[in-house]
Amino acid sequence: MKLIVTCEHGGKTIPSEYTEYFKNSLEILQSHRGFDFGALDVFNALKTLAVYSNYSATSRLLIELNRSLHHKHLFSEFTKGLANTEKEGIIKDYYFPYRNAVETEIRNLIGSNETVLHLSIHSFTPVFNIIERSCDIGILYDSSRQGEKRWASLLKDHLKTEDSNLNVRYNYPYLGKADGFTTYLRQQFALNYLGIELEINQKFSRQNIMHSTLKSILFHAIKKALN
Repeated sequence: MKLIVTCEHGGKTIPSEYTEYFKNSLEILQSHRGFDFGALDVFNALKTLAVYSNYSATSRLLIELNRSLHHKHLFSEFTKGLANTEKEGIIKDYYFPYRNAVETEIRNLIGSNETVLHLSIHSFTPVFNIIERSCDIGILYDSSRQGEKRWASLLKDHLKTEDSNLNVRYNYPYLGKADGFTTYLRQQFALNYLGIELEINQKFSRQNIMHSTLKSILFHAIKKALN
């Protein structure tokens, strides 16, 4: 099994040609709406396990790389009102280059008779709509795909072995089969592709850096699950 690791919401960068649409929005860009706190840090801690890794540091508020082209939230309130030509330019310059690069790598690996495990690294805000989310690490997968189900169970077992106090939940705080990059890739690769999203609670993040102990736990649990 070959591991690839990606991070779709690694940064809050707005390309210079679009900064005018984000005037007076610095606070939002620096919030969890702009990017996933600590996700890129976890990605960097795990990428040595992978045969291929890729990330985006462009803010999800420019374009949401983890949504399909038809999704109503592909563009945020800052960009959804742009002219179609500008939207097409953003898709051409930022959406397709990232997603196509990852998809091409998976296609090449599967074409070489490899099975691909894709870990997409994300983080979530610990409180949403005044409700505390009771989870440390979420493992998101499609329960109808037996390979993903088995690997998710294996990873949870190894995480709990590393730290029995961790609250690890399946398909929380989101469903693994909801619209997203892994969902799209499952449609492209019916066989030999396992798409898993890791959602890590942002309570472990300080100044965009995840706690070192948690990163170590994730690294060793994933390494053991791969062997």
